[in-house]
Amino acid sequence: MNLHFDLFDLKLFVYVADARSLTRGAEKACISLAAASTRIKQMEEAVGGKLLHRSAQGVSLTAAGQAVLYHAKRVMQQMEHLRCDMQDFGKGIKGHVRVFANTTSITEYLPQKLAGFLTQHPAVQVDLREYLSEEIVRAVADGEADIGILAGDVHTGELDARPFGRNQLVLVVPAAHHMAGAASVAFADTLDEQHVGLHHGSAIHRFLQRRAELAGRGFNPRIQVSSFEAICLMIEAGVGVGVLPASSAQRLSMAMRIATVALSDAWAERELKLIARSREQLPASARELFDHLVAP
Repeated sequence: MNLHFDLFDLKLFVYVADARSLTRGAEKACISLAAASTRIKQMEEAVGGKLLHRSAQGVSLTAAGQAVLYHAKRVMQQMEHLRCDMQDFGKGIKGHVRVFANTTSITEYLPQKLAGFLTQHPAVQVDLREYLSEEIVRAVADGEADIGILAGDVHTGELDARPFGRNQLVLVVPAAHHMAGAASVAFADTLDEQHVGLHHGSAIHRFLQRRAELAGRGFNPRIQVSSFEAICLMIEAGVGVGVLPASSAQRLSMAMRIATVALSDAWAERELKLIARSREQLPASARELFDHLVAP
């Protein structure tokens, strides 16, 4: 089978597939509908079968179309990596790196790590976003993120995964709280207490919400704030209790009248992992950041 697809064919196919419309795909590719239709038909002739199901509502992918889309997106990503690597070659590392990470990594580990890297590479931009660990794995596997940092026992498949650190979630309570002297407590047993949490969109809020649901309970914090420090201030004032990374809780407890209690749940002890689809296939800027983050 001779597949004579050029880069424009692949880009057009991605546009059409993502829009689920030949018309909108053609518009995004800046060509006429007739020209787009001809190119898609030529691609179908080359593979010997239909790539699209066409209907009045738009288009959907056949099994062959799904395979073409998968490889087309990766070809486009590799071309973008090539462009980034060659841009201003020899004038220092430049580029844009997409990093998806969980709440703990963003608040406890990345500020210092990223500060050092960005100082060394002033022409590199980092797009840092917060997601749940499962979402991070999917984003890296699909090429939406260059690098991911996640926590917990999440299956990473064939991704390049490296140890990044360890952390534990703990319960934080007012210093005079009846749980303050406990050696440990199960998360489910804290749900009768009023909780203080991070905002709804935070990864740790959604993680705790899911854990409560698995225990057959609801998780509806009395108040939600924007930082771990704000959570601890609310707890110190007697508003409620909260679940935080141990590193954050221990640091903040030095200046506040709060206490920490270990969570007995197995999921509270978490290994942090740094992931990429392939370290060797990352653009130069992302590869430099990956190596910087994985270094001790």
